[in-house]
Amino acid sequence: MNKLITLSAFVLMILSACTQTPQQKGPVALPTAAFDTVLNGDSVTLYTLTNDSGMMVQLTNYGARIVALWVPDATREFKDVVLGYESIAEYLSSTDHFCGPIVGRYGNRINKGAFTLDDKTYQLTINDGENHLHGGTHGFWDKVWKARTVNNNTGEPAVEMSYLSADGEEGYPGNLAITVTYTLTQDNALKIEYQATTDSTTILNPTSHSYFNLHGTTAGSTNTHLLTLNADRFTPTDAGLIPTGELDSVAGTPMDFTQPTLIGERIDADFEPMKLAKGYDHNWVLNKTGKEISLAAEVYEPSTGIVMQVKTDQPAIQFYSGNFMDGSQIGKRGEAHNYRTGIALETQNYPDAPNHENFPSAVLRPGETYTQTCIYSFSVRK
Repeated sequence: MNKLITLSAFVLMILSACTQTPQQKGPVALPTAAFDTVLNGDSVTLYTLTNDSGMMVQLTNYGARIVALWVPDATREFKDVVLGYESIAEYLSSTDHFCGPIVGRYGNRINKGAFTLDDKTYQLTINDGENHLHGGTHGFWDKVWKARTVNNNTGEPAVEMSYLSADGEEGYPGNLAITVTYTLTQDNALKIEYQATTDSTTILNPTSHSYFNLHGTTAGSTNTHLLTLNADRFTPTDAGLIPTGELDSVAGTPMDFTQPTLIGERIDADFEPMKLAKGYDHNWVLNKTGKEISLAAEVYEPSTGIVMQVKTDQPAIQFYSGNFMDGSQIGKRGEAHNYRTGIALETQNYPDAPNHENFPSAVLRPGETYTQTCIYSFSVRK
C-alpha cells in the first residue's frame, strides 16, 4: 500500500511538473496601495509604466524616485535591477535618503556649502561633514512632487513630475520651477528629461540617484559587473571628496575604465583617490565638448547577460560603488543592501563647479531654461 501511494504521488508530481506554470519570469509589480498616503497635505502614490516588451518601471512622486525597474535577462527572465523599498513607510524610515530619487538643487558636493554669485555669497545647509551634499537636509529627495501620467508624441508612456523650490530653500536663491519626465520607450530604455526656470539667478545640477545591480538581486556583488566609462580624465578630490580643481588623466591608474573592466578588479588599490573615497566615488570628465547626447557608460553583468548603457548631454558622470552600504537597510523582497551591492551612475555637472572657474558653469539666470537628458537603456548579450 505504501509503495502504491509513493508511486501515485510520484506520478502526480511528474504530471504536475509537466503542466504547472513555469516559475514567474515576468515583472512583479508592487501594489499602489503600499505608497498611497498624504504627506504635509500632498498626496503620494505609485506610478507604473510598461512597454510592449514587458519592461516595467515603478515610480513614486515622493522624491520623484525610481522604485523598481524590471528588464529581461539573456534567458528572457525579468530582473528588477534597482535597489529600493516596498512601501512609502520604508522610504520614510530609511536612513539612506538617496535610494532612487532626483537629488538637488545641486547633486553632489559643494565645498563648505558656500558659493559666490554676482558678488554675493550664499550659505547652503551643511549635511556631509563640513560640506553640502545632494541639495541639503531636505532637498528634492524629501519633497512631494506633483505628478501626472502622459504619453509622448509617439505614444510611449511617461510620468511628468514637477516641483517649485522656494527662494531660500536649503539656502539657494530664487524660486525654481523644475519638471522631470520619465519615459519608458519601446526599445527598452528609461529616458529622464529635466527642465527648469528661475526668477532669480541661482545654481542648478539635479541628477538621478538610483542604485543599480544587474544581477537583479543584492545576493550578487556589483564587483562582477564590467564597466566602461567614456572618459579619459577625472576630478581628484581632497579628503572631504571636494574637487581640487585639477583634471587628471585616468591612464595607468585604477580610474581607467576606457576599456571594459571588472569593477572589483582594482577597487581596493593602493591609490590615494581610492583610499580617500573607500572605493569609487568620483566624477569622470566625459570625452565630449558639446551638449550632444552621447554614450557615457556601459555596464555588463556576464551571469545575467544584462547590458545597461548610460547616455547623457551632461559633461560628467559620477560613479559610486556602494562603499557605505552595510546591510542595515532591508529592501524589496527582504534583500539587504549589503556592501557594494549597488552602483550609482549619476549624469551631472562637476561637483563644486560654482567654486571653480575652470569647471563648466552651473548658473541659471531668469529667462533661461535649464535642460538635461539622461537615458538608461537595456539590452542583453549572450
